[in-house]
Amino acid sequence: MAGDDEKRSVFGDQAGSVELLWGGRERPSRGPKPALSLERITLTAIDLADTGGLGAVSMQRVAAELDFTKMSLYRYVPGKSELIALMIDRAMGEPPGAPSPDTAGRSGEEPWRVELRAWAHALAEVYHQHPWLLGAAVGPRVMGPQELGWTERALAALADTGLTGAEQLDAVVVVSGHIRAIAQVATSMGLGSARAKDPEQVMSAALNELLAGRADRFPAVAAAVAATETDRASRDRAGEFGLERILDGLAAYMSRARGSA
Repeated sequence: MAGDDEKRSVFGDQAGSVELLWGGRERPSRGPKPALSLERITLTAIDLADTGGLGAVSMQRVAAELDFTKMSLYRYVPGKSELIALMIDRAMGEPPGAPSPDTAGRSGEEPWRVELRAWAHALAEVYHQHPWLLGAAVGPRVMGPQELGWTERALAALADTGLTGAEQLDAVVVVSGHIRAIAQVATSMGLGSARAKDPEQVMSAALNELLAGRADRFPAVAAAVAATETDRASRDRAGEFGLERILDGLAAYMSRARGSA
């Protein structure tokens, strides 16, 4: 009984999301044989969000897309917050597996780095496919099994590195935060709905336009932008550059920790 009280105190009014995500609830508790399913409802809502953003999702709109009444949906999903929880977990999908040895990439790298890089790239692709996740997956909420599986996969990559459990969690937060930040740049510049992959290129073009006739006021910005225009290898690399520097930092930290052990 004490355990149940503790669970209620932790999740509070999000208990409905816990039940939907983790309890396997599928059939409505009353009424005739179901004509809908959580999967159909969730996929329809995701399609609406992919096309028009999270603001395009409402119980009424989802019901209309399915040719059902809004009240019909409430027999499956208590409300919009629970629907969004389902959408997030379904859109995240299964976490990536470990890269195969023949596609691992750079020679001599430690396995954790190869795996964490692949994990970060896969996460970036999820945000690329579903930009609305950036706004949906924030704040206090219940994580679903697939989303938690992503954390499990990243932590597994760091399991044999010598990092403590807390350090492993912090490392995952830092890497995922960087990926989110780069994806947010694309969305904030209006690229999310177009699913563009090169926010840095668009930012460079925007800066060039703003700097026209004003380069003398912002010489450092003008010089940096001009350098990227002449060095194509340095363009559109903010995401990768930042990720590699984070991995460099983790590698250096692990090395120092081993040396002091």
